Amino acid sequence: MCAHVRPALAILACLCALSLGACANTLQTQPIPHNILESLIISPYPVYWLGGSFQGMAITEASEDPSGAFAVQYGDCAAGGQNTCVPRLRVVTSPDNSFIAVGSQPHRAVRIRGVTGVAAQGDETIELPTAGVILAIYADDSNLARSAAERAVPINEVGAPAAILPSPLPDTGFAGQPLPGQMPNPLRALRSPRGP
Repeated sequence: MCAHVRPALAILACLCALSLGACANTLQTQPIPHNILESLIISPYPVYWLGGSFQGMAITEASEDPSGAFAVQYGDCAAGGQNTCVPRLRVVTSPDNSFIAVGSQPHRAVRIRGVTGVAAQGDETIELPTAGVILAIYADDSNLARSAAERAVPINEVGAPAAILPSPLPDTGFAGQPLPGQMPNPLRALRSPRGP
C-alpha cells in the first residue's frame, strides 16, 4: 500500500505547487525581447531610457509609433482596464523638437540638467527639449517624474545620469516631413512587351 501512496502524494504536491504558482503573479509580467530594444539603439537620433530597470520597476514595454517617437514604459499598470494601461512611468523621445505638448493646461517652466522645459499636471509630466528631440517623462508621482528626468540617458549615445543635457537645436523641420506610410511608392516606367 505504501508504494501506491508515494506516487499519489508526489502528484498532489506537484499540483499544489503549480496552482500556487499560477496565483502568484496575475499580471504575468514577462521581460521584453531584446529585438525591441534594438530598434531604439539603431535610431538616427538619441532615444532616452532609464536602463533595464528604474527604482525597482523593470521595462514592461518599448515601442515606436508611426511618427518616429519611442516610448519606454517602466512598471506594471497603475490603472486601467482591459486593453488600457496607465503605467507608473513612461519615457518618450520625440524627434519633433518643435512641439511641446502642454496645450492650454496649466504648466510652468523648469530648468533641469541645464535645459529649460515645462512641467505640467502637478509636475507629473516633464518635457525637456534637448539636441534635436523632446524628452518627455510621464509619471504617476511628481517625485518619480523629477527623478527620471534627472537620470534619463540615451540608449544609443554616450551619456551619464544627471549630466548636463545638450542644448536644444533649432527646429529640425521633422514635423513637416511625411511619415513613411504617407510616402508614395516610387514610379517606374512600364515595360513594353517583347516581340518574337
